[in-house]
Amino acid sequence: MKNLSLILNAVLAIAVIFLFVKVFSNNPKAPSDRAIFTKDSVNPGKLPIAYVNVDSLLLNYQFAKEANESLIKKQEDSRLNINTKARQLQTEMSEFQRKLEANAFLSRERAEQEQTRLLKRQQDLQDLDKELSQQLMQVQQKMSEQLRDTINSFLKAYNKDNRYEIIFSNTSDDNILFATEEYDITSEITKLLNERYAAKK
Repeated sequence: MKNLSLILNAVLAIAVIFLFVKVFSNNPKAPSDRAIFTKDSVNPGKLPIAYVNVDSLLLNYQFAKEANESLIKKQEDSRLNINTKARQLQTEMSEFQRKLEANAFLSRERAEQEQTRLLKRQQDLQDLDKELSQQLMQVQQKMSEQLRDTINSFLKAYNKDNRYEIIFSNTSDDNILFATEEYDITSEITKLLNERYAAKK
């Protein structure tokens, strides 16, 4: 009797499973494995991803443009400073050479002192050039970090409704070989960033 009950229960369980599979496999309204769904999406066929063209953003984002102009100005000032000092040194070295050839120094010791002074100025100028280059690199790195932090913090606030799972950065079409325009949010992000930047000024 026990064995018969077990057999009936097993047959009944198999029948229920069979019916379950049959009903859901024939239901056209049931979601297939290939269907794409997004959070709170009006268009269930659109993936919750987007991308920003970084080159375009940097060309049109006012903060990035001003940071770049400031860096270029610093580079030009630094180069002008070095070139001015280099011309002065070149003039003094030419004068030293002229005096040396004309035996215009009172003594050999005085000529050696002048030569040593000029060589030290040349070394100081090279050291200044290296120092200014390092300072410019630090300024550039700091500006890049500020820009990256500004954009990243903005994107977090922009995506607070979790409409996107991923936002890619695309530079010169290196990262994304092809994407339809509906995934490109560069213009919107640039416009909103500029509005926020203008409001802070």
